[in-house]
This record gives sequence, structure tokens and C-alpha cells, in this order.
Amino acid sequence: MKKVKITIDDKEIAVAPDITIMQAAEQLGIKIPRLCYHPDLSLEGACRVCIVNVEGWRTFAASCATRVSEGMKIQTNSPEIRQARRDLIELILDNHPRECQLCERDGNCELQNLAYSLGVRERLFEGRRKRHDIERSSPSVIRDAEKCILCRRCVRVCAEVQGVFNLSQLYRGFNTVVAPAYEGPMNDSVCIACGQCVNVCPVASFLENRSTDKVWEALADPDKHVVAQIAPSIRAAIGEGFNQPAGTAMTGQTVTALRRLGFDAVFDTNFGADMTIVEEAHELVLRLEKNEHLPLLTSCSSGWIKFLEHFYPEMIPNASSCKSPMSIVSTLLKTHYAEKQKIDPEKIYMVAIMPCVAKKFEAERPEHRTDFGAPYTDAVLTTRELIWMIKAYGIDITNLPEEDFDTPLGFSSGAADIFGTTGGVMEAALRTAAENLTGKPLDNLDFTGVRKTEGLREASIKIGDKELNVAVANGLTHAKEILDKVKSGKKTFHLVELMACPGGCMGGGGQPYPPYGHHVLDREVLKIRGEALYHIDAKKQVRKSHENPFVKKIYQQLLKTPGSDKAHKLLHTSYHAREPRGIK
Repeated sequence: MKKVKITIDDKEIAVAPDITIMQAAEQLGIKIPRLCYHPDLSLEGACRVCIVNVEGWRTFAASCATRVSEGMKIQTNSPEIRQARRDLIELILDNHPRECQLCERDGNCELQNLAYSLGVRERLFEGRRKRHDIERSSPSVIRDAEKCILCRRCVRVCAEVQGVFNLSQLYRGFNTVVAPAYEGPMNDSVCIACGQCVNVCPVASFLENRSTDKVWEALADPDKHVVAQIAPSIRAAIGEGFNQPAGTAMTGQTVTALRRLGFDAVFDTNFGADMTIVEEAHELVLRLEKNEHLPLLTSCSSGWIKFLEHFYPEMIPNASSCKSPMSIVSTLLKTHYAEKQKIDPEKIYMVAIMPCVAKKFEAERPEHRTDFGAPYTDAVLTTRELIWMIKAYGIDITNLPEEDFDTPLGFSSGAADIFGTTGGVMEAALRTAAENLTGKPLDNLDFTGVRKTEGLREASIKIGDKELNVAVANGLTHAKEILDKVKSGKKTFHLVELMACPGGCMGGGGQPYPPYGHHVLDREVLKIRGEALYHIDAKKQVRKSHENPFVKKIYQQLLKTPGSDKAHKLLHTSYHAREPRGIK
């Protein structure tokens, strides 16, 4: 490709002709301020904070949305540019709540950091400010329209990455607001509760619906047996909240921190992942034998399941009926564990630490309730919420000793660890399904053909005398591609792993905010987090779910065989078609 020569701040550089001024400047180490820009989303050019001067142009250009051209001479800073940027930030701030110290993003807010770096120290444009009530209808996501700066990142991620199109800008001028259709409640919309709007929002206009207060209350209640479970992706991401590099594995330290917070027992969601795989692999083999309801669609991602119920209800029979690992651990805790430990299940309080705000929605589903009417999972904390609780208790997690999970629901195989990254559920299922199909142990446990951080991958895998067509998709626009191929008959698959969030659970809506200037959808960060889980898997002696000795014991004592009536009662669930409430 022929490059074009441009000059930026008196430095000549040859660059590809299809990049933007902002991207070209970064090649010279020049960081142009930005607010609406996000590297994984379409170009918006809405905030104008990234303006630069192009010689010969009558007005400033938005560097995020302006492509370079031959001979272009660009100035990224001058007294006039700096003042224009300050004016833009001052105008945004004067229509913004004055509650930085009370805000979730205090210290890691892109607007706050821009105001600081541009030297904005007072409000100059006092006047009428927009007013909106905080919208709390969703168990997963809070929408605070007063904080919204109309950057449209949330609108774009919902449409372009997730394919849901739940959010849009309504009305005009001063009254413009980002909301679902008709400015209705989030819980009555087609929101799939994935929380990607939370991840990309620069100012906390979208947040997870916090559960920390009720968890503190439970921990302070001497009559409650408070138990935590930790999802696989937490251990590879929690360190980022304590200034550790991405991908730093902190499993043992997290267990120790939870015990110091006052939890009576700490279990591993990975145990539930092993149980899921044993049941799901059995389910796959049965469907292959009967040649019905194929492809089998994985069902661990609660955001993906809600998407399925809204947009592809005709394919619900294809979804695995297995509960998610979180719900399996919670169910076994209030049944098998309670009985063995002689604890009244009504006094057990289960807290799930998840990377995903959609798990808050899953915990409230009526299908996941005990015989005495309580939810199996009483509260879900995101990685961010747990980080805050640990800091609130003055615990220095980076210097804690490593402790082990409690048993029996704390032992897991390496196959369970990789559940947290895209392709991991597929690989874990294949390790067990392959041995179920062939009756022989696998020579190679690594199905590297399904490992990919990018959004979509298809592969054919030879198992014995069978060739399985499989697909892995993360981010629901890619899920749509797979499902549309299946519906149209263009492609035949046997097993499909679908995850709502980019990179799988590693990019979940409850993961740590990136440092200022970085973005949570950065594929490199997701890849590094995923590699941490593959490293944990590789070091484990037990790497197949069906070889977990505690899983075997539960089948011997309680479930008998995979797919048994008892297994279906405790470990399986059902789904149903949904539509926005009030819309027919």
C-alpha cells in the first residue's frame, strides 16, 4: 500500500492513507485528548475534544474522524486549540452533576481527567442543568442520565458489538437523552443485561446495580452462614484493581481476602464449571446419537441466554439445559452441602463474585429458587464491587498469603479454569465429550483450534470416526452470524459456544475499569487475561472435568449418573421467549 506523507507538529511522517489524524499522531507519540472516541467502536466525532488545526482548513478538524491525505500539515496544539478544548470541557462540566467524590468513577473518570489535564479549575457557564431521576428497574444496570455527556459510546457498543440496539438518543437539543425506546425502564426493554454500556461509559452514566450493602449486612449477621464463590475470570483480573499488571493470577490471595472480610467458606465457581461440562458433554453425546436439536448451544453466559430469549426464541430447544456454573454451585450449596454440614439452608447466604452484571439478572430468575422460595444465589458482586470491598476493609491483597478454597465445592480441574475466556467452554466440553464418544483417553488435551480472542471462529474437529463442526463466538453480533447460518441451513454445526461479552467473561461488564487512556475492549488485555487461565490449566494435575474426584463423589452420593432425574432436578433449568413488556 502506497503511503502518504503528512506533517504533524513540524514532524514529517509517512503513514497508511486510510488512518485518521489521531492514529497518525499516536505513531509519533502524540496523544490527542479524546472523549467520545473508542478504538473498538465506529467513529462518532461528537465531543470535538480531539480537534486539531489542518493548514488551509477554515475550521478545526475532529482528529478521531478525519482521514489523512497527502501533504496534510497538522497542528495538534496551540493556544487557540487548547482554549477551544477547555471551552468544550467547561460546557460539558456545567451540565454535569457536582458529585465527583461520591461517584463510582472518581479518580478514574475520563471527563474528570480531561478537566484536570486541560487546567479547568472553575465553572464559567452556570445555567439551567438537565434533571433526570436515576433509573434502577434492572437488577443489573443503573442508568443515570444526569451524568450522560452524549458521547454515544453506549449506543454504539449496544448496536455494533452486541447487536441489541436497545439504546438510542431521544429528543433534541437540551432535552436529548440516551435511553431505551420511549425512555422506558431498562428492565422492560430488550436490554440483555451484559453491562458493556457500563464498560465503555466514560463518566458512570451507566453502572452495575450495586449489591455491596446487602452483602455487608449479611456478613454482620451472626445467624447467617455467608459463603462466597469466585468465577474463573476473577482470578486473572482482580489484580488490575490493585495496580497489578493484567493477567496477574491472584487466586489464593482472593480466597484469603474473602475470609478476612468475614466469609465463613469460600468455594470455586470452577467446581460448578466441571459439573456443567459433565452434564453438557452427556447432553451433546445424546443429541449426536439421536441427531436432534443440533447444534447444541452452550448456556453459561446469562447475557447470551437473555439475548436468545428475546431475539431467537425458536432456537431455545437447541440451548443446553444445564445451569450455569454459578447456579450449579449455589444449588449444590443449599442442598447437598447444607445436608452434609447439617446447616439450615435458609441460613445460608450465597454471594457469587462474577465478572458479569448479567449474573445479577440470572440470580433473580424465578427458575433459580429453592423449595422454600429463596434464590439459590442471594447476591452477585462484580469484580469491581469486590475490589472496593477489599479496599474498604484496608486489606492489602497484593501482600496476602495464598490460601486454598474450601472443599468439596472448591476443587476444580484445569478445564474449569479456562471457562473464563472465549473458547474455554468449548475446549473443556470437547475434552470430556471426546472421551465419552471414543471410550479412550485423549492424547492431547489442548484444542487450540477454538482458542481465539477475536469475535468469531469456526473449526472442524476429528473425534474418533466423527467430525464435529464447531463454532465459537463472543460479542453478540458474531452470535447472530452463527445463528443466522444455522437457521438458513447454510452451515451445519454440532456444538456452538456463545458468549455475550467480547473476549468472553474476561471482557465482562463487571471487570475492572482500565486505567485512564486505555479501554476495556482492548483485545490485548483480554488476551493476556485469557493466557493467565490457560497457564493455570496447564499446571494442574487434573485437567478434565469428569476426572475431578469431588465431582465423582457427588455423582456417587447424590446424582448417580449424568443426565439422571436427580441431576436434571438440581443441575438443569429451562428458558422461555421474551418480548419487551407492553409491546406485542
